[in-house]
Amino acid sequence: MSPAFQRLSLAQQFLLLSLPILLTGTGLAGWWVGRQVQDSVVQRIGSVTALYVDSFVAPHVQTLLRQPELSPQDLAALRSDLRDTPLGQRIVDLRIWGPDGLVLFSTDAASMGRRFPVGEGLAAALAGAISAEISERSDAEQARHGQPLPRLIETYTPIHADRSGAVIAAAEFYERPDEVDRAVARAQRHSWLLVAATMLGMYGLLFLVVLRGSRLITSQQQALATQLGELRGLNQQNEALQQRVSRAAQRAATLNEQLLQRISADLHDGPGQDLGFALMQLKNMGDALQAQGSTPAWSAGLEPARLAVQSALGDLRAISADLELPELGPLGLAELAARVLRDFAAKTGAAVTLDAPLPEGLDAPFRVKVALYRLLQESLANAHRHAQGQACSVHLRSEGEWLQMQVRDRGPGFDPQQAARGGRLGLHGMRQRAEVLGGRFELDSVAGQGTTVRVTLPLRPVGSDDE
Repeated sequence: MSPAFQRLSLAQQFLLLSLPILLTGTGLAGWWVGRQVQDSVVQRIGSVTALYVDSFVAPHVQTLLRQPELSPQDLAALRSDLRDTPLGQRIVDLRIWGPDGLVLFSTDAASMGRRFPVGEGLAAALAGAISAEISERSDAEQARHGQPLPRLIETYTPIHADRSGAVIAAAEFYERPDEVDRAVARAQRHSWLLVAATMLGMYGLLFLVVLRGSRLITSQQQALATQLGELRGLNQQNEALQQRVSRAAQRAATLNEQLLQRISADLHDGPGQDLGFALMQLKNMGDALQAQGSTPAWSAGLEPARLAVQSALGDLRAISADLELPELGPLGLAELAARVLRDFAAKTGAAVTLDAPLPEGLDAPFRVKVALYRLLQESLANAHRHAQGQACSVHLRSEGEWLQMQVRDRGPGFDPQQAARGGRLGLHGMRQRAEVLGGRFELDSVAGQGTTVRVTLPLRPVGSDDE
């Protein structure tokens, strides 16, 4: 359908499509009724006329009971009746046929005495039936049969013997179809008017129904368009809010890393230096007492104090190293993971296997690298803390625009639901890091079978400002 038609309302489309159907249906109904009326009127007129023909022809053909042809007196009487009676003036052409197809009488003198094949109508008349139909004749048929008009009522009627009632001949006659045409035209006009009135009534009722539905659909479309516009506005607002949240998350992550680096520096430059100085003073005091050879009673607690300060300093330096973020920009994703595993092995002595078949040159924005670094750090720290690093492995995969990380151990496992209810900050922070970037965090742990952490991070996070 054309765009112009599709822009019309449902009621207008109904008017344009149904009007041709209505007109065609009315015309077909009138034509069919006319044909039925024509056949009925032709049969009626033919039957009535056949009775009259039989009544004035039969007395003049009774000689056929004694001889095969009509006598000259019979022929003259038939011509006289056709010429002088109203019925004869009504009949355009008349033929009397013998049972063998011989023309015994005809208004066309040239065909008298000739024998023709017995047609369907003639055969029916010789069998005792009356048949009538409208005959459409070409010019050649008119010339061959001597019929001056192209359209006539053609009737075949049997001629009976007076006493026995047997069929002794058949009459074929033609009459003008004027009466039939008038009856057909009148019936067609009435039928067309009736059908048109009926269809117009149905058409009007259907149009009212369609018009009501069209108006309802139009109002609903307008309401839907309004709601769609409002929804688009809300979507734009949601997108703007999502971008603001994403930027806020980026700033929060950046501030968090800056805070961690500041804490690391403060621990190193403050308590770290003080503990280093205290450790040095304790060592100097011990060396001085040992050089003097004196061992006062209070010197017994000097060595344990020195060891405690040394242990605290080691822990403080480890914490400071974990908080400090290395230079991640030049590192690829696989190199970054290997860096975390090396630092973890150096700190704990636990070996972790790495499987990272990533495409060559695969990179990600800085914030994704930071998230991957911290997630690996926290996952390995949890594995070491709760599973003593038993059979710990790290797997990295890329799938389209996503990076998939899996950290698995063979430790004792735990109940994730109970851990969630306990409010463990480590797991909560890991989930938050993944979801802020638009990723997913999954935790699967079964008692006695170990723990698996699965994280999916986008390689191109929505609203990412870094390249």
